[in-house]
Amino acid sequence: MILPHPREAVHKAWLYRLLAGLLDRPLISRAVVFKGGTCAAMLGWLDRFSVDLDFDLKPEADKKKLRSEFRRLFRKSGLEIKDESRKTLQFFLSYPSSPGQRNTIKLDIIDQTAKTGLSRPYFLAEIQRYAVCQTLATMFSHKLITIQDRYGRTKSLAGRDLYDAHYFFFQGFGYRPEVIEERSSLKTKEFLMKLVDFIEKRATQTVIDQDLNPLLPLAKFQQIRKVLKKELLVFLVDEIKRLSL
Repeated sequence: MILPHPREAVHKAWLYRLLAGLLDRPLISRAVVFKGGTCAAMLGWLDRFSVDLDFDLKPEADKKKLRSEFRRLFRKSGLEIKDESRKTLQFFLSYPSSPGQRNTIKLDIIDQTAKTGLSRPYFLAEIQRYAVCQTLATMFSHKLITIQDRYGRTKSLAGRDLYDAHYFFFQGFGYRPEVIEERSSLKTKEFLMKLVDFIEKRATQTVIDQDLNPLLPLAKFQQIRKVLKKELLVFLVDEIKRLSL
């Protein structure tokens, strides 16, 4: 995973310590599926920095036992719980850092997964461990959904969601229409048409700049910031045309 600035090396080290510890505990590693930006970056599917850990929770998992196991892991790893959800397995964890520097990791384990999504074991070379992860096509599908879904949940749009979708299109990666249709309850073409309209209305330059600036090296940020929205819309419109044939 690339570092946009040397100061982020500390956060990356803590992130990887937590992930390695999580995967070393069978009760946890057998109950979760790794996904999201950190997963994609570690597998070489994405070229940006990512600061959080995201997982899907398998349907048969015992959340009460897992919460206790997570707490043991945090204590052993030297992480302090700043905040946590009582309903879901979501934790905000702090680690020692210099004043003004990043010091928090968000760990999110979602228990509403898509039945049509696929996963399999992948080797994470940077921490020398295997993890069950979403496949690339499954991840791409969820990323397209997340652009609007995040806004529906938090009333905010994340520039990184736009960047990731753009990057996946640019690399020629494919997605799983089944996942899009399960999560959106729309046909893929109809969903993409609504997504185009949403991005045109909601994706401002301010949103893109504020979210992406800390996650990309300066040269890459300057290269992509002004063209990201326009190029993503071109990719989406071309995909709609392809589905119309």
